[in-house]
Amino acid sequence: MEDLNRKDPEMNKKEKFIERLANFSVAFIMIFCVIVEFTHCKTEPPVEQPIVETKPVVTKPRVVPPDFNGDSAFAYVKYQADLGPRTPGSKAHEKSIEYYKKQFEKFGATVTIQAASASTFDKKNWLLNNVIASFNPNATDRILLAAHFDSRPFCEKEGDAKLKEKPCPGVNDGASGVGVLIEVARVLQTKDPGIGVDIILFDLEDYGIPSGGPEDADTWCLGSQYWSKNPHKQGYTARYGIVLDMVGAKDAMFAKEGFSVFYANDVINKVWKAAEISGAGGYFNKEEYGEITDDHLYINKIAQIPCIDILHYDVYKMNFFDHHHKNTDDLSTIDKKTLDAVGQTLLEVIYNEK
Repeated sequence: MEDLNRKDPEMNKKEKFIERLANFSVAFIMIFCVIVEFTHCKTEPPVEQPIVETKPVVTKPRVVPPDFNGDSAFAYVKYQADLGPRTPGSKAHEKSIEYYKKQFEKFGATVTIQAASASTFDKKNWLLNNVIASFNPNATDRILLAAHFDSRPFCEKEGDAKLKEKPCPGVNDGASGVGVLIEVARVLQTKDPGIGVDIILFDLEDYGIPSGGPEDADTWCLGSQYWSKNPHKQGYTARYGIVLDMVGAKDAMFAKEGFSVFYANDVINKVWKAAEISGAGGYFNKEEYGEITDDHLYINKIAQIPCIDILHYDVYKMNFFDHHHKNTDDLSTIDKKTLDAVGQTLLEVIYNEK
């Protein structure tokens, strides 16, 4: 049998030569690859990544507004209450307009009385008077604040038929919002807010059809309807508006009204946040409820200025405050703490707007 492990010497030399040649080739290839890689690294500069500049987020420091004086606001409400119901055509209505003009001018405002004829649902004709007080009138950036000052001519929610025929005192429902805004005007005189502010007291807000349906909505808010179609200054606009209505009752609840949320939800959030900062958050309920026809509706629809309504509405009872459209809506319904909460919230908004 042949021994397969025994090899020819010549064959041994050849195999060793081939083995050396193979080892040399492998070494040469490895050195070549290193040289190529080294050369590639030296001759091909790295691709530069674009530099993205990030701007630091600048948080505007909060401006601490001046203090709102609830006692002062209460005094303005009391003056109106002492005049009696401010129904259109009455002496109290006439005297209240004179009073508003005098107060606003004393606090440095440019005052305009916007007069126009108006017809109510009962076919009666009246002289409508909107009172407009402008602060920093030349400023292009402006905020609109508003309330109605008239009293309802009849109290349809009373059980007694004779009482139904009498005019409502309209102290919380009207005078409270006016009292807050007159106090805001006094504060604006003490410290420039750096922005234009217009305060409008609307007339003939509360002369709508009693217990009317949606088709009767436009019988209300005649003053704001007229102003929205005929602003006191041609081309007038504002960043946003805030309407006050029934803002003086004890333990008042201001929830998020439907039209306000629909037209100006960002303004709602701004004001509700300001209430928390001011310590008034307990009055401002974060729940939403249905749509209410009030002056803000026409400011949104016609003037096209985003506007909200700070309005006393109990979302749990599904009703306005207890004395709404009754003869009991007198000065006894007013709480200075509520006036102060609403007023300080407004000042927080105004002085942190610029």
